[in-house]
Parts: sequence; C-alpha cells; structure tokens
Amino acid sequence: MLTTMSEDDWAVALRVFDAVRSRRGAKGRDDRKFLEALHYFTVNNVTWRALPAEFGPWNSVWKRFWRLREAGVFEAFFETLADLSETAHLVQMFDSTVVRAHVSAAGAKGGPDVRPSAAHAAGSRPRSTSKPTTTALPSPST
Repeated sequence: MLTTMSEDDWAVALRVFDAVRSRRGAKGRDDRKFLEALHYFTVNNVTWRALPAEFGPWNSVWKRFWRLREAGVFEAFFETLADLSETAHLVQMFDSTVVRAHVSAAGAKGGPDVRPSAAHAAGSRPRSTSKPTTTALPSPST
C-alpha cells in the first residue's frame, strides 16, 4: 500500500501499536496490514465491505477494529505517538461537534412565510382526530 510513511515511521508506529495493545486474546496476524486497512478505510471514505481483498475479509478487519476501539487501544496509540512527536502541539483537531452549520443548512422550508388568516383557521375543521373525553359512567354490572 502506498502511503507517505517511510519504513522508519512504520517501525515506530508498529512498535507503539504493539506496546499499547492488550496481551489478552490472540495476537493479530499482521499489524501493518491491519493499520494499512484502517488508513485505506479512512482516506478513501469507503464502507467496511468495500475494503480491497488484499486486507483480508472486511468483517475480520472490522471486528478487530471494534475490539481494539472498545479496549481504548487507539486512544493510547495516538496519545503515545503524540508524546513522541516534537511538533504534535502545533496540530489542532476538531470534529463536527464544534462546527456550526449555516442557518440555511438547518433544513427549514425556504421562501416567504405563509400563514393562514385567522378567519380561514377559525373556519377550518380541527386537525386532531381525538374526541373529547367524557365523564366516567358507572359500570352496568354494579
């Protein structure tokens, strides 16, 4: 897989990934292929099912990703990589929770406000189909 990472960068990433991974359970078959699959998934914005066959069965990649995510491995992985970097403090990350959309992106119907006049609204039948409740009647069995 072509990435901009050098072999030295891969060696560091794989060493850190191995260090933060849990020792319980079976070890993954090929950590580099797994990380390249995650890279491909992220960069190409594809679904899990669209992963190329060279990464193995998509479901196996997804299951491994899910288990590692639940165990907090990726948080530890990225924190450790950031601690090793001399320039990590210069990078700022944001996600969709801090991005505000323009008012027109809210999905409201555009155009002039059309409101029925009070006379039209008073003459129209109620839009609710529920009937008013009546007072309780005694049971015929008593």
